[in-house]
Amino acid sequence: MRGRISKEDYNKLSVRLELQADYLAGVWAHHAQRTKQILEEGDIEEALRAANAIGDDTIQKRSRGYVVPDSFTHGTSEQRMRWFLKGFKSGDMTQGDTFNTKAL
Repeated sequence: MRGRISKEDYNKLSVRLELQADYLAGVWAHHAQRTKQILEEGDIEEALRAANAIGDDTIQKRSRGYVVPDSFTHGTSEQRMRWFLKGFKSGDMTQGDTFNTKAL
């Protein structure tokens, strides 16, 4: 796709892919906890803090002092946390289609 669409459109697809990965990480955590009880107290909060820290908006604000949404490739901090948490709460693989939803 990279050579066939604009950089901005490619970045939007990249964001959708990354948010789907965040969702699937949440689904994994859901099932890992349900079946193996491997998560410790604070693990989900730590995952959310990490998602917040690596959002494109947070990184750009910290490094540039301003945000350029068209250059995002991973999603905002809020999006990353929301999609991870959605996956964790639902545990349902079918609810994470970030490519066919209007609301990211």
